Amino acid sequence: MAAEGLPDTIEKIEVIKGDEGVGTIDVNVPASKAWEFYGTLELATVVGEGLPDTFEKIEVIKGDGGVGTILEITLSLGALAFFEQYTTVDHAKRVKVVEVVEGGFLNLGFNLLRFRFDIAEKGENSCITKGTVEYDLKEEAATNASSVAKIDASFLLNIMKVVAKHMTTTDT
Repeated sequence: MAAEGLPDTIEKIEVIKGDEGVGTIDVNVPASKAWEFYGTLELATVVGEGLPDTFEKIEVIKGDGGVGTILEITLSLGALAFFEQYTTVDHAKRVKVVEVVEGGFLNLGFNLLRFRFDIAEKGENSCITKGTVEYDLKEEAATNASSVAKIDASFLLNIMKVVAKHMTTTDT
């Protein structure tokens, strides 16, 4: 499920116990530069522009990129729409947590769908971005749990790769 034209810099993708999918990539930019994207609304802009075949629309409904910000997201395939809310934006630890709060996946059998991004220093001019998908499925939807986690982790990795490509090819 790799996005076309993106560097294949995936280090790891796995499904771990606890209904989570985790992916990490190395990025050749300082962690502070990576956080300029992940810690702000710039993430939504870059992802929307970088994956137009995936996202039909990403619109800020409320907020400035901090905790409580709400986005309306419409996926291109099937016009699946949902709202997500930033529940954690920790600038000191470089952690952002986003949770689907209405529609879309929640209507498809999820009780919970949460995405977490962590940015860690690797060196002076490089960092590791880690994306985690945490979810809880209703019992009747739980039969496909591991395949759902792999799809979600791949989806998250595509987002991380788009942001990595943007960061390494722009002077912002």
